[in-house]
Amino acid sequence: MSRVAGVVLALVLTLAAANWPAPAVPDGTTADRVGVDKSDKRMRLYSGTTLLREVRVSFGAQPVGPKQREGDERTPEGVYRLDRANPASMAHRSLHVSYPDAPDRARADSAGVDPGGLIMVHGIRNGLGWLGRLHRLWNWTDGCIAVTNAEMDEIWRVVPVGTEIEIQP
Repeated sequence: MSRVAGVVLALVLTLAAANWPAPAVPDGTTADRVGVDKSDKRMRLYSGTTLLREVRVSFGAQPVGPKQREGDERTPEGVYRLDRANPASMAHRSLHVSYPDAPDRARADSAGVDPGGLIMVHGIRNGLGWLGRLHRLWNWTDGCIAVTNAEMDEIWRVVPVGTEIEIQP
């Protein structure tokens, strides 16, 4: 086997293994906390101290550092709430992150900028769901936290509006 064919085979096997579906979170289970770690591109759903699910995510195109202003393509950092749900968003479902909070607005006001908003946890942009896990190859949102559509369906089922979300650097 040629070196190129070996690399292609290894890549295909890696992608196939990465796409193996995780067992579903049992019906009736509810998350009471969501943790997001920007450094390892992971979102974790918890019920108490029990880890229910861990998924890989994509962020804004400029993922390093906290969101400072509208248009900076950064994902906020801090503790917020998932304060509303949108079943008909521009992406496959979305849960709104309560950014900006009062400290975020004060920081933006002191810098003379608009803090931005409309930060969501969402699936893939409508019409592009076929990308599936490939969306993770780059940070493509305007500051949101993106997951696959199947992952968003599970998050939608397990994470109620009002749940705390902590986004760490």
